[in-house]
Amino acid sequence: MRNLLIMSFVALFIIQTNLLAQSLDTIPIGYIQTNLGEVYIELDYKTPRHQSSFIELAEAGYWDSLTFNRVIPNFVAQGGCPDTPEGFNDPDFLLEPEFHPDLTHQYGAVGAGRDNNPDKLSARCQFYIVQNTQGLHRLDGDYTVFGKVIKGMDVVDQIVHVERDSDDQPLIPITMKVSVLYLNLEDLAQLKNNN
Repeated sequence: MRNLLIMSFVALFIIQTNLLAQSLDTIPIGYIQTNLGEVYIELDYKTPRHQSSFIELAEAGYWDSLTFNRVIPNFVAQGGCPDTPEGFNDPDFLLEPEFHPDLTHQYGAVGAGRDNNPDKLSARCQFYIVQNTQGLHRLDGDYTVFGKVIKGMDVVDQIVHVERDSDDQPLIPITMKVSVLYLNLEDLAQLKNNN
């Protein structure tokens, strides 16, 4: 009986160790399915609060009823909660900025939207993807970049070129379903190479 109990504890320890190792060896990838194609986003560990927030909202299905609601060629494709005249005032949906010198507004960068608040708090319910091939470095230090598209920029290029109204909202909604994939380094490299 004692040996069986010891073996059970050892087996449980091995399982927990393997699960921990698996979680440490995987990288969270934002996966956006749209009616124009798929976009994959590598979420950057240098912005842990924004990374965690994106994962939390994606896994809760927050964005699945929303759209890319602001699309501007040579600028951005923006999705999530729409802008409001009063800005973002729900503290549950605001994040302190996480500016990092390695994370700039290059082509394919993913950033958090925000209003004109003086603290540069991010609206965690809204994100954008830089579509300007030269980048939008005038936004560096004002908006938090928390990831980059590693596959699907051709889809983003299509999104910003759809017909839109005077508010830059697509005439035909660009729907999205956002989830998170956990890839090991080998699968991540394969995904990037198949781009």
